Amino acid sequence: MANPSILLSAFADEAANRKTALEQFSALAAIGLRYYSPRFIDLYSTGEVKHVVDLAAKDWKELVKLQDEFGLSVTSIGARLGKVKLIDTDDGSHNAFIPMQKYLKGEVAQSIRAAQALGTKLLRGFSFYHPRGTDPNDHVAQAADQIGQIADACLAGGVVFGLEIEPNLVGETGPLLAKIAKKLNHPNMVLIYDGGNIAAQNKNGLQCYSEFLDMLPYLGWMHIKDYSIDPSLTWDGAVNEERLKNFVPCNYGDAGHEIVLRELRKYLPKLEKRMKKLGVPGFFLETEPHLKGGGQFGGFSGPDGMGVAVRGLCSTLDYVGIDYNLRGFEDIRAARGF
Repeated sequence: MANPSILLSAFADEAANRKTALEQFSALAAIGLRYYSPRFIDLYSTGEVKHVVDLAAKDWKELVKLQDEFGLSVTSIGARLGKVKLIDTDDGSHNAFIPMQKYLKGEVAQSIRAAQALGTKLLRGFSFYHPRGTDPNDHVAQAADQIGQIADACLAGGVVFGLEIEPNLVGETGPLLAKIAKKLNHPNMVLIYDGGNIAAQNKNGLQCYSEFLDMLPYLGWMHIKDYSIDPSLTWDGAVNEERLKNFVPCNYGDAGHEIVLRELRKYLPKLEKRMKKLGVPGFFLETEPHLKGGGQFGGFSGPDGMGVAVRGLCSTLDYVGIDYNLRGFEDIRAARGF
């Protein structure tokens, strides 16, 4: 019996020292990837770096030409949706508050336009910052309502909203995200698992695996990063994202990727069917390794770090019996026309 298979992808800006589009695409093509997610990019190699959502329509057209030249397609838009305050209160954080109707007409609408322009069905987002020091469980109802409004806008725009697990947000754990997904039961919303974002909360591999199982009924795709727990730190309810320095390849860390991917293998045919029904080409595993640093809105690995991370993931996939497809000589022959 053939192994189930996944689609490999990466956050392209992590692979570029200077964030230029040419460097991002050259690195990913050399590694052998066919898919990528755009985030921060210097499109014209002028030194001006912008988030892909902030580009103009003419810039998106130029980006499509360039990604076609390098044989790349967009997995998802690495949007910042939901990384704002849920409630307008001074909690000591620097996070912004934007009224929901203004947010829908602005950032949400622009993110959907970016997905449409770049030819992807997937849009990544988050679950809002609850006031620092409060219990996220107390804010699930309001967060779910606002997430549902974003998912409704995505449905109207023909894209799928993916809700990512991440520290410090209402949906910082698998059970909380599953609670939101179950409450909404939205046809155009899925969850995004990220083991590194769980391990960074000082949780071990078995805890990460447990939270993966919580998210599994609603899973749409996965980010692959890992984290080596610092035993001197204790979880106090918040992660200082700018100080996280222990990110490692998925075959080095504490997130238990081997057991998670072994479990994923059982469900891949069903998950692939779910995503294809939503207009997505398959089930994506997307490297976002942060090997040289990570922060609130992104991370950095460099071309060498991205290569290490992708090879580490491929090694783990080989071990657990999940197939993937990197570019080979047949792709070069096809490009040459024979």
